[in-house]
Amino acid sequence: MTEGDARARYVAIITDGNGRWATARGLSVLAGHEAGADIVKARLRDAAELGVSELTVYSFSTENWSRPQAEVDGLMMMFSRRIDRETPELDEEGVRMRFIGRREGLDPELRRRMEWAEEKTADNTRITLFVAFNYGGRAEIVDAARTFNGETEEEFREHLYATDMHDPDLLIRTSGELRISNYLLWQCAYSEFVFRDELWPDFSREAFVASLEEYEARRRRFGGR
Repeated sequence: MTEGDARARYVAIITDGNGRWATARGLSVLAGHEAGADIVKARLRDAAELGVSELTVYSFSTENWSRPQAEVDGLMMMFSRRIDRETPELDEEGVRMRFIGRREGLDPELRRRMEWAEEKTADNTRITLFVAFNYGGRAEIVDAARTFNGETEEEFREHLYATDMHDPDLLIRTSGELRISNYLLWQCAYSEFVFRDELWPDFSREAFVASLEEYEARRRRFGGR
């Protein structure tokens, strides 16, 4: 890509800042996660309108199990409830849903809901939403390595969680933090990064558009000149 001649079709986001957003407003951490989930849905719709083909969001990491048990339990309940409530709606809007991450160890009923959402939306083509749940970039590479007997990067890719996922053109992180936190380590080898100061529940359509425009102004060389 030369400067200014392409848009980001594949976008990944680290949706950071829900807890701080809630604390600043005297709300519970779970209220912050609920607000953050609403913003995921809103920005997903924006992404589809703006020509993004794949949106990947960091929902729950392998490290998040170390958080207070009440927060973890609340997140699991919220996740299950939102899958039930929002999958039919997203299906009608042409969204294909995919979950990436380790499924072993998850509650069997939650796994059933995830599989149901994937099956119900499998034929949709407007946009794909990849939800990284119980996900870690190192864990993904380790899991792929366990079954890999080939020699090339292309062969190794076939052992990652989602072989149909494209490498993100753009990775956005909110909340002012300047790290990628074990997210899509293989896939983001040549992604462009945009770091935003907004806490995730404050990440507006305008902020999203500004991030896409920043990407468009860059030049990607992929190791060349």
